[in-house]
Amino acid sequence: MQPGSGGWPTNHRQGLYDAVLIKENHLACVGDVAEALARALAHAPVCIVIEVENLGQLAQALEAGATRILLDNFSLGDIRVAVAETRGRARLEVSGGMDLAAIRAVAEAGVDFISIGALTKHVQAIDLSMRIRA
Repeated sequence: MQPGSGGWPTNHRQGLYDAVLIKENHLACVGDVAEALARALAHAPVCIVIEVENLGQLAQALEAGATRILLDNFSLGDIRVAVAETRGRARLEVSGGMDLAAIRAVAEAGVDFISIGALTKHVQAIDLSMRIRA
């Protein structure tokens, strides 16, 4: 999510039609960050986001020309290091283990996007129906 008007968050990605998200399983199949990114760039005419799990993968993604990088389960300290190492070369998203208690510190670290699964993780559907009577 990203800040919206009035301070309310908005979705920054709706589905695979507006952005490709390269996850850890994709990296396992392809072999490495650079190869996965190169393949996606060759075939996808949309924004490509690549997930990294450590600072080493972040360096590989930056070297391969990534413009959007998702930092998965990074500590606050590593998030700060990632922001410093990226120096504006790519937009950074934080995901994994994120909750509302940590959001301010993560936002102040300088990332561009924060994904918070806790917003929808425990939502229960309501029993809703509509009957038309003639």
